[in-house]
Amino acid sequence: MSASKRPRIVVLDDYERSLRQLADWSEIDRRADVEINHDPLRGSALHSALLDADAIVLVRDRTPLRADLIERLPKLRYVIFTGARNTALDTAALAARGIPISHTAWGPSKESTCELTWALILAASKRLEAKFAVMRAGGWRDDQPLPSVLAGERIGLIGLGEIGGRVARVACAFGMHVVAWSPRMTPERAAEKGATAVSLEELLSTSKVVSLHLVPTDQTRGLLNAERLARMREDAILVNTSRSALIDMPSLLAALRAGRPANAALDVYDEEPLAADHPLRSLPNVVLTPHIGFVSQPVFEAFARGVTECLQAWLRDEPIVRPLTID
Repeated sequence: MSASKRPRIVVLDDYERSLRQLADWSEIDRRADVEINHDPLRGSALHSALLDADAIVLVRDRTPLRADLIERLPKLRYVIFTGARNTALDTAALAARGIPISHTAWGPSKESTCELTWALILAASKRLEAKFAVMRAGGWRDDQPLPSVLAGERIGLIGLGEIGGRVARVACAFGMHVVAWSPRMTPERAAEKGATAVSLEELLSTSKVVSLHLVPTDQTRGLLNAERLARMREDAILVNTSRSALIDMPSLLAALRAGRPANAALDVYDEEPLAADHPLRSLPNVVLTPHIGFVSQPVFEAFARGVTECLQAWLRDEPIVRPLTID
């Protein structure tokens, strides 16, 4: 490292306290001063933490790094994020300053997200949260409506890529009828995953379970608005383990209060962590998890190894590892 003083490395959002546990940081500690933040930082606290940083490590896209903040970090020379995609990082602003960006390998995050998707579907359809509470309180039965059966029902997958395709295979094993829609869906692509291509309107109006598996784009942000949510079955379950930007969340709150869809099972939110007083927390017809679709031991092992590999090369003045290509 060509700088005359020890570089300062700041890690953000290591909620799981895993990065040091799952990789060897000894060489990095010898060459640099490292600060790892476990709790989310925002506003002035975030700027203060990053002001003297030479390098920033972002765990996923938990904290946005936008142009207005980047321009107020005069010492910044390097950014690393975990995983292969970061939708909250202003890559153009970094490129304009010549700041290189690296990313890590993913690990089996797609498998992990598929598993969580099905955990949420089953929790909502079997009303498990209420059952758990009754059992822990010493009871036996509750006054909730009887659970549904998924076999023979229709599941609508909005997005049928690597994660959606995995979800489809599990649905077939449950004996469900799988339909799918995306902006570029074709009957042939759907058939390859055991699904039938349908219009978005048909998917929403006929599916017992609707699960989202798209990347937000200009075409898909706010895709599920008030009008489309109102098309859903009264007994439908809406599942989102992808991105909250796909749903108009204020409209979803209103729809859930009105009982259509009947239930939502969510792992992603407009603002994360979800505020303690957020109205979603008080609704009886939601199942909520704290954005853990990708959170698993093997995924975070890949993250930790990737971060230390990138930092070691940078500190040695070696070529940047896994540089992000900016179009």
